[in-house]
Amino acid sequence: MAIIGYEDIASFIKANYLSGSRIVEVGIGQHPEVARLLSGDFDLICTDVTGSGPEGLHYVKDDVFKPHMEVYSGASLIYSIRPPVDMQGPMASIARKVGADLLIRPFSSERTDLRRYFRNFRCVNRNSAVLFLYDNA
Repeated sequence: MAIIGYEDIASFIKANYLSGSRIVEVGIGQHPEVARLLSGDFDLICTDVTGSGPEGLHYVKDDVFKPHMEVYSGASLIYSIRPPVDMQGPMASIARKVGADLLIRPFSSERTDLRRYFRNFRCVNRNSAVLFLYDNA
């Protein structure tokens, strides 16, 4: 079953990030819907802690608690769909180090305080998707 609002997440990213730029999805798991919609327009890398990822996508095994920073280097956006709260701080740290924005689609309304990493935060309502955008500007 697909994630509700996955088209809305992809359309937000397409509307706000330059085609061809590097984007990293953290924790792709078994839901490649957004990544599949973005893969033709961006230099997209998908990560997870498992040994293999979805077929047809550029997948790299990585753990945000012990990241290989070269995976994220040059990214304009790092995003994750329904990441556990304990992963959000490490993702923010990675995004800040590489100068990327961080986009989180939460499970519900939970939000980790990431002010130590980002000054700019906004909640984006994109049709059926609620997104938290931490802007690195």
